[in-house]
Amino acid sequence: MKQKIIIWASVVLLLVVVAFMVMDFFFQPKSSNENPYEYKLDKLKYIDTSLIKYKPFATITPDLKQIHAICIDKNDDVYIAGDGVKIFDSDLKSVSNFADGKEVRCIAIADGNIYLGIQDHIEIFDAKGKSVTSWKAVNEKSVLTSIAISDKFVYVADAGNRIVYQYNKLGELVKEIGKKNAENGIQGFVIPSPYFDLLIGREGELWVVNPGRHQFESYNENGDQISSWAKTSMSIEGFSGCCNPSNIAMLSDGSFVTSEKGIERVKIHHPWGEFNCVVASPENFVEGTQGIDLAVDSKDRIYVLDPEKKEINIYTKK
Repeated sequence: MKQKIIIWASVVLLLVVVAFMVMDFFFQPKSSNENPYEYKLDKLKYIDTSLIKYKPFATITPDLKQIHAICIDKNDDVYIAGDGVKIFDSDLKSVSNFADGKEVRCIAIADGNIYLGIQDHIEIFDAKGKSVTSWKAVNEKSVLTSIAISDKFVYVADAGNRIVYQYNKLGELVKEIGKKNAENGIQGFVIPSPYFDLLIGREGELWVVNPGRHQFESYNENGDQISSWAKTSMSIEGFSGCCNPSNIAMLSDGSFVTSEKGIERVKIHHPWGEFNCVVASPENFVEGTQGIDLAVDSKDRIYVLDPEKKEINIYTKK
């Protein structure tokens, strides 16, 4: 008899549990539209204004249908690339344009030549915008996202093949950099989306963002990794999401300027990786903005490309 009572009690308890589950799944109050488990970015997007150490200085509107990339030459002339290239002088006055109709994803300048990354290959133009030559694509998977040029080499980031190419100035492929090599401690690049940036450091070293790892890696010209630092964090001090930072630039003291997607913001990190300050907060961008390219001029002014507003915003220290 006692055993039957226990069985019936268990059945009743089970039915009660099932009833509560059904009510929870199918009969939520109409006033409750919130998912208690939904990840909220609002709090993370809030930035203490005391951390913002830069202020707007000027804006460039390049009159392009799309803008993807920016670079600045040694004379502080500004080159903005998208469906063509627009050039502005150091006084921010428009002076010329070229490569109209070409979808340029990245750009760099060296030795009087302008290097353009157009989907899977490099095209080179002279200072007057005249076509000089075109380099052959490595393969059909290539998605070129960044170009950096040292005294001897041209480095190209390929998000499609998750690798960095080192070319000589003649366009001959010298080596691939960053390929996974456990023996040498190279983890390999994790590139979940087409944001894969690089630059040349103050000592001529190559710096590459490994965005899937929230990591910065430096390499010498032999392709050896010489240092790295990473900051994975949901807080302002680090980087989060699938692949951040999306773009980088470098100040004269070796500090890194970084931009992110997901939480749209521009920050500065010391050369060793420690967070320094904020340049632009999420409220400066349209929600969902991606591909915030960056550049720095000789006065350490920071140029922030906004692909949604189709403008370049220049920031200076407060």
